[in-house]
Amino acid sequence: MDWRKGGSSSNVEVDSGGGGPRFGGGGRGMGLGGLIVLAILGWIFFKNPLALLEQGGQQDAGTQSSVPVQVDPEQKAFVSAILHSTEQTWGAIFQARGMTYVDPRLHLFSGGVNTACGGASTAVGPFYCPSDQKVYLDLAFFQQLQDELHSSGDFARAYVIAHEVGHHVQKLTGVFDKVDAARRRGVPMDGADGLSVRQELQADCYAGVWANHSQQELHWLQPGDIESALNAASHIGDDTLQQQAQGRVRPDTFTHGTSAQRVKWFKTGFGSGDVDQCNTFAGEP
Repeated sequence: MDWRKGGSSSNVEVDSGGGGPRFGGGGRGMGLGGLIVLAILGWIFFKNPLALLEQGGQQDAGTQSSVPVQVDPEQKAFVSAILHSTEQTWGAIFQARGMTYVDPRLHLFSGGVNTACGGASTAVGPFYCPSDQKVYLDLAFFQQLQDELHSSGDFARAYVIAHEVGHHVQKLTGVFDKVDAARRRGVPMDGADGLSVRQELQADCYAGVWANHSQQELHWLQPGDIESALNAASHIGDDTLQQQAQGRVRPDTFTHGTSAQRVKWFKTGFGSGDVDQCNTFAGEP
């Protein structure tokens, strides 16, 4: 991926350190990397990983603290380029529909971070907080993506960012509020047909939409790039992670969708470039 063809976003900020995580609260959109550690714990003890965060809110996590972030200029430039591309893509899509796209901010941290949705540690991985409309990313996750999820390459990393920005699109279009209202009515969140799975798969589809539009504009993808993103998606399916963690699959505890579903919806977005094709809340997810 020739990411240097892109521009540079002014919406990347670097944590100055000192803010230890206090888990819980706020309705955070859990990130891709969060399943790596929390899901393994959750599935071992038959719990929804999000519930672990909520329970943690009743405990004092103040002994953990973030540290001043030493960001590799090359990595920050990469993140800035990808974020700028998502801003261009979604700004144009929203404008064509008579809407205004409000850029999210992307916050780089290390160790732990406090957010308007509560606190988080590196273990949670990249995530989006709808309360402050920020994407949070510990750049160490990119190494984890390569070492633990066997997904390397710039486009695999770009997919991660685009997925979290997809949650921001959901916030702006009211999806987050509708899902929260349904949750309060008792509509199931977890499970193969739950709202959490559908919400995550839509973010995957939106990542595909971004990839389609950015490629048309910049022609920056190279052979193997799409495959690297699909490989990343295939390694973070609920079924794959559960099988690795405990040797069996429990569909009733799904929160993000199967590997096949994640690949399917990214490909749907990338193949069509049409947000209307990303209605994961209708029919089979």
